[in-house]
Amino acid sequence: MIVEIDQKSGFCFGVVNAIGKAEETLNTDEKLYSLGHIVHNELEVKRLQEIGLHTINHDEFFRLKDCKVLIRAHGEPPSTYEYARENNITLVDATCPVVLKLQQRVNKAAEEMRNENGQVVIFGHRGHAEVTGLAGQTNDSAIIIDHPEDLTRIDPSRPVVVFSQTTKSVEDFRKLAQNIQEQATSGKVKTHDTVCRQVSNRVPHLEKFAVRFDAVVFVGGLKSSNAQVLFDVCKRYNPRSYFVTSPDDLQQDWFSEVEKVGICGATSTPQWLMEKVAEKIKQF
Repeated sequence: MIVEIDQKSGFCFGVVNAIGKAEETLNTDEKLYSLGHIVHNELEVKRLQEIGLHTINHDEFFRLKDCKVLIRAHGEPPSTYEYARENNITLVDATCPVVLKLQQRVNKAAEEMRNENGQVVIFGHRGHAEVTGLAGQTNDSAIIIDHPEDLTRIDPSRPVVVFSQTTKSVEDFRKLAQNIQEQATSGKVKTHDTVCRQVSNRVPHLEKFAVRFDAVVFVGGLKSSNAQVLFDVCKRYNPRSYFVTSPDDLQQDWFSEVEKVGICGATSTPQWLMEKVAEKIKQF
């Protein structure tokens, strides 16, 4: 059986940067808090925990003082930075540069919309860390569009500016932007495709990758929205695509009468994990 790992899968720059900063800090510090999971991959989080990275939630963060906390690639709202300044918390800021630039754009747009009695719309998963950070740039006045029914929250008679969570589907964003344009009566709608191309460019690549194999194994974390988007692409182009979080999820009957297996993953999937999955498949 031939087993091939997709060389374009695995960590994006933002995740590589965040993990690098965590490891660098832990070379000199015994303990570092991470505000939320540093990456949406359970096994990579466990690896980092073993060298001193402690994951905390926001309730726990707002009780801390005199310590060091990592801001992960997803970014944080202004309130997080304000609390850190007031409580002697040193922030190791690993916000992805793409997300940071988007936060700045949303902040500027929120100011403009306040002056025009307009609305800021963010296409993304409500409660997702990146979306929470973006909404914070608007004093939480942004309208989050997660499902089609959320469109009713937009006032068509007022100006609108639309952004996207960086890991959403380009195609879905374009459909949403078109719907908002069609419903608007103000004539003032600005749409900004802010999907990260490091993510979206993987879609056409995986379309070609998936069809080359008898079966495809997609390795990802259950909490990763990016993993679900990319796995759906594989499944669409190769019905024999399977989602696993670790080698333990593999089932031998998936590979009956299979000669070529492709292994790929999300922007939050570590290379070492895809390699472990490949090793186990070769044992079948």
